[in-house]
Amino acid sequence: MIIDKLTIFGTDNIGIYIFTNDKYTIVPKNLDVETIQKIQETFKTEIIQTTIAKSFLIGIFVAGNNNVILLPRNVDDEEVKKIKDIARDVRVEILDIRPTALGNIILTNSYGALIYPELSSIEFKKIKESLQIDNIEKGSIANIITVGSVGVITDKAGLVHIDTTEEELDKLSKLFRVKIDTGTVNFGSAFIHSGLIANRNGVLVGSATTGPEILRIQRAFSD
Repeated sequence: MIIDKLTIFGTDNIGIYIFTNDKYTIVPKNLDVETIQKIQETFKTEIIQTTIAKSFLIGIFVAGNNNVILLPRNVDDEEVKKIKDIARDVRVEILDIRPTALGNIILTNSYGALIYPELSSIEFKKIKESLQIDNIEKGSIANIITVGSVGVITDKAGLVHIDTTEEELDKLSKLFRVKIDTGTVNFGSAFIHSGLIANRNGVLVGSATTGPEILRIQRAFSD
């Protein structure tokens, strides 16, 4: 497994700009060639360069797993077409719910999903239908309800907020059916999603992430 450091647009909060699964990585337009090459070498995926809702904040707006890419209701037609034209072997769906920051409110892999607890029953149903996963729950992590912001889960492993209890870890491991550990990124941030992007092939972390943090991340995502 590859693990490397990255800075995007001068910031270590790389997770707000990128979405990846094991097949495709969605990145902002205008990234330099060297950065795109590093992303591609790490994740071993096809790269899709676009905006979402005319924004570069891909990681905030997009959620999904190896079967489906979920886009917010404010995505425009050209952006949807760009993603669908390239990501032909996964479903690409627009999620018509009130919140648009899907990356912050949905934490999912191909086996399970944890979602923002304040969604309505109708919104919960729409997410469940779009993900096509039976193993889906409302909840929080370390008392934080924006669950997507404090965790990164792949089909192999996961890392969540450092204050997650052992009881919570056990429940999350059963929900997602993978091993899950706790940690931090970018010199002590517990908001894992902001500074870490991962799939089963590799991990990218913000450049401020320390050696001890990287060792813990490596332990979490290694075979």
